[in-house]
Amino acid sequence: MLQIHQFPCLSDNYGFLVHDPASGETAAIDTPDGAEYLRQAEAKGWTITQIWNTHWHPDHAGGNQAIVDATGATVVAPAEVSKLGPIDRVVGNGDTVALGEWLARVIDVSGHTNGHIAYHLADAGVAFVGDSVFALGCGRMFEGEPQQFWDSLSRIKALPPGTVLYCAHEYTQSNAKFALHADPDNAMLRQYAADIDRKRAAGEPTVPTTLERELGTNPFLRADSDEMRDRWGGASPAETFARLRAAKDSF
Repeated sequence: MLQIHQFPCLSDNYGFLVHDPASGETAAIDTPDGAEYLRQAEAKGWTITQIWNTHWHPDHAGGNQAIVDATGATVVAPAEVSKLGPIDRVVGNGDTVALGEWLARVIDVSGHTNGHIAYHLADAGVAFVGDSVFALGCGRMFEGEPQQFWDSLSRIKALPPGTVLYCAHEYTQSNAKFALHADPDNAMLRQYAADIDRKRAAGEPTVPTTLERELGTNPFLRADSDEMRDRWGGASPAETFARLRAAKDSF
């Protein structure tokens, strides 16, 4: 079975190492802190052989060079990561990447940045989504446009509901406050928010989450629902999403 090791990085990032025991290969999903990734891999007895970047921001690709220098790992990334350093293989929507015999499909989830991608390992039932979607939130729209970002979220929504979503930051408690403001009548959301408060009080992570849970509670993924349209307006889901995103930005 595929092994996934999650650990905190920087102030609120999560790092992920994905290990295939059969081949001995290990992929670093993004690299917020190269030294910490190397420490975590050494503690597990793994050697990082690949880096899979989701987007170019330094808290996602800034550790690439340190890991490459230490291990010779191959960098797989969207073209935009070339802003920070060399890429061995540029990938985009519909491409596949392999870790041993495990295949990941690359999904365009642009909006947070214009080249943002996610990696979906269907056979493992997991997706590494970077900053495109969070537990109860989504990334700030730094580079994209509302329709583009909504189309990206729609591609995530189309994955199997049981998909485990590994998002890159521990933002969930803050996201829950806005979600309750955006969708106050959602009983499932209220229960989820209470669970989040309990986990954080105990020092536990709220990541990963599941797509099924987010489909019922994440206001950004629900921008096509009657409830969100009636409360927030918009002649299309993309317009409703834009209103939600703008409200979150100033919340």
